[in-house]
Amino acid sequence: MMNRDSINKLSAAGLIVALGVIYGDIGTSPLYVLSAIIKNKAVTDELVLGALSLVIWTLTMQTTVKYVLLILKADNRGEGGIFALYALIRRRRRWLVIPAMIGGASLLADGIITPPMSVTSAVEGLRNIPLLHGITDNTIVIIVLVIILLLFFIQQFGTASIGKLFGPIMLLWFVMLAVLGLLHLGDYPAVFKAFNPWYGLRLLITYPGGFWIMGGVFLCTTGAEALYSDLGHAGLPNIRISWLFVKTCLILNYLGQGAWLLVHNKGIVVTQQLIDAGFNSFYGVMPSWFVMTGIVVAATAAVIASQALISGSFTLVSEAMRLNLWPRMAIRYPSELRGQLFLPGVNLLLLIGCCGVVLHFRKSSNMDAAYGLAITLCMLATTILFTNYLVQRRVRPLFIYAFLTVYLTIDGTFLVANLVKFREGGYIALIVAGLLFAVMFIWFRARKIKQRYMAVERLQPHVELLGELSNDASIPRYATHLVYLTTAESPAEIESKVIYSILRKQPKRADIYWFLHVDTVDDPYTMEYEVKQMLTNDLIRVDFHLGFRVQPRLDLMFRKVVQDLVINREVDVTSRYESLEKHNIIGDFTFVVLETYLNNDRDLDYFDRMIMRLYLWLKSVSLSDEKAFGLEANNVVVEHTPLDVNFHHGIKMKRVYPH
Repeated sequence: MMNRDSINKLSAAGLIVALGVIYGDIGTSPLYVLSAIIKNKAVTDELVLGALSLVIWTLTMQTTVKYVLLILKADNRGEGGIFALYALIRRRRRWLVIPAMIGGASLLADGIITPPMSVTSAVEGLRNIPLLHGITDNTIVIIVLVIILLLFFIQQFGTASIGKLFGPIMLLWFVMLAVLGLLHLGDYPAVFKAFNPWYGLRLLITYPGGFWIMGGVFLCTTGAEALYSDLGHAGLPNIRISWLFVKTCLILNYLGQGAWLLVHNKGIVVTQQLIDAGFNSFYGVMPSWFVMTGIVVAATAAVIASQALISGSFTLVSEAMRLNLWPRMAIRYPSELRGQLFLPGVNLLLLIGCCGVVLHFRKSSNMDAAYGLAITLCMLATTILFTNYLVQRRVRPLFIYAFLTVYLTIDGTFLVANLVKFREGGYIALIVAGLLFAVMFIWFRARKIKQRYMAVERLQPHVELLGELSNDASIPRYATHLVYLTTAESPAEIESKVIYSILRKQPKRADIYWFLHVDTVDDPYTMEYEVKQMLTNDLIRVDFHLGFRVQPRLDLMFRKVVQDLVINREVDVTSRYESLEKHNIIGDFTFVVLETYLNNDRDLDYFDRMIMRLYLWLKSVSLSDEKAFGLEANNVVVEHTPLDVNFHHGIKMKRVYPH
C-alpha cells in the first residue's frame, strides 16, 4: 500500500495499485454485458453495432467524463466516495443527507449483488470445456458458494499480503481482454462503426423495445462509483492514466465479442436454453485450448472485484458510523496498513446476502435482472451532491446547469430503463437498499429527536458546586477521576442528565471531573484535541476533533491527552488517598456512560415515537457505547436516564381536602 505522500504522484506502483484495487467491478463487466443485452433477441448488425455504440459512449460519458474527469476532482483531502463528498457539503443544506444515505445504501446493496454476479459469470465458463458440457446448475452453484464462503472467511485476516498480487493479476486480466478482442477485429472490420453514436441512437429509436436495452448497457459502467470511492487508495493522476489503459482494453474486448457474434452467430436467437448450454460471447472469442486458462483468470479477477467491493463496504459503513448515520458496530484492524479494517457484522451481512442471491437466482443470466437497479440510485445521488459541491465552489452557473441537465437526463434514463427489471428480480436490490436506507434514516432521525428533547444547560452555575463536592470529605469518594462523555457542542454547556448523574441521582465525589466531547470533522484523518480547564485541577473538558475515517478509540486517546497534560504540569493525576498519594500512585479513572431510554409519557407524535422505538431496538442489538468508544469494561459504569430528565408531566390533577 502506498503511503499518503506518494498517492497523488504518478508512478508505476500507483498505476499497479489502481489496477488491482479500483477496476475490479467495471473490469469484469465483459463477462456478462453483451450476454445481458442480446438475451432473447436475434443477433443482427443493428442490435450488435447499436449495443456496442451504447456501451462505448456510456463508458465515455458516464465513466470517463462524469467520474474520471469531473467528480474525482471533489476529493476530501485525497479521499473519495459518497460520504466523503457529503462531508464536504453537509453544512450547506440539511436535506443533502437524504441523497447521501440513498447513495450509501445503494452501494451496500451493490456489494451484495456484484460478487455473486461476477463469480457466477466466471464459473459458468466451465460449460465451454468439452469434458464439462453436462455440468449442472447445482454443481456451478456449489462451486460459487464455496468461493464466496472462502472469500468472506479470509476477510478477518486482512488482505495486506495477497493484496500485493491484485495489481499484477488485474494487469494480466486487462491484457488478456485486449488480446482476445484484437484476435477477432479483423473478422468483421465493420464493427468499428460502433464508434459512431448514431448506431446507438438508432437502436434506441427504431429497434422494438430498444429503450429497455439501456438496462443491460448500464452494466458496463456499474463500477464507475468505485473509481471515486477508492480515490484515496491510488490518487487522481494514477486513476486517470490507468483508466485510459483499462478503457482501451474493455472496448477492444467488446468489439471483439461483437465481431465474433456477427461472424459466427448472425441470425441466431439467443434463448435462455442456449445460454444455459454455455453460450457466452466472452468465452466464444477464446481459442478452445485457452478456455480453461481463461476461466481461471476470469474467476480470479472476479474474486478480486468482489474483494474490492467488500473492503469498500467496510470503509463505507465505518464512515457512516462516524457521521452518525449507522449503528455502532465492532471494528477490527487485521494489519497496520491504513484502510485495512474488518467489520464482523458487515462481513456476515454481506455473506448472507451474497449466498441468498446465489441460491435465489442460481444463474448469472437471472442475476442481471437484480443487478444495476440499485447503483443507478447511487449515481443519481452522486450527481445531486456533486452539483451542490460545484455551487459551493462557486463554479460558473452555466456549467452547473449544463452538468445537472446532462447527467440528470443520463442517470434518469438508466434508472427508468432498469425499472423494467423490477419484477424480474430488481425488487430484491431495491428491498435490500430500502432496508439499509431505513436503518440509516432511523439512526439519523432519532439523533435529531434526541437533540430536540435532550435538556442542555449552562455549566457555569454548577462549576463552584462541583468544586465544593470534589472537596467534601463527608461524602465517600466515588472515583479519583470521573469521566463523562458529553454531546454538548459548546464547552459552556452540559447535558442536564450529566449534572443529574453527578449531583442528584447519587452524589458522585471525585477529585477531578472530566467531560469528553468528540467532534467529527469534514477532513478524513484529522486527529486533534483541545483542553479547557473549567476549574483548575477539578473540572476539565477535552474536545477531540476526529476525521470521519478515524476510529474514536477514546481510552487510548484520553490516556495520551492525560500524559501530555502531566508532562506540561497542567494537571496532577496522583491519587488523593493519603496512603497512595505519598507514594505517587496514579488515581483511578472511571467512565460513566449514560444510556437513554424512551419515557413512556413522552409527548411525541406517532412517527417520532416509532422512530425512537426502532432506534432503541437497533441500539440494543448494536455495539454498546463503551465498546464503540474503545473503553475498558472494568472502568465503565452504565447509567440509564430518560430522554429528558427535566421533563415535567402535563398531568392535570385537582387536590381535594377531607371533610
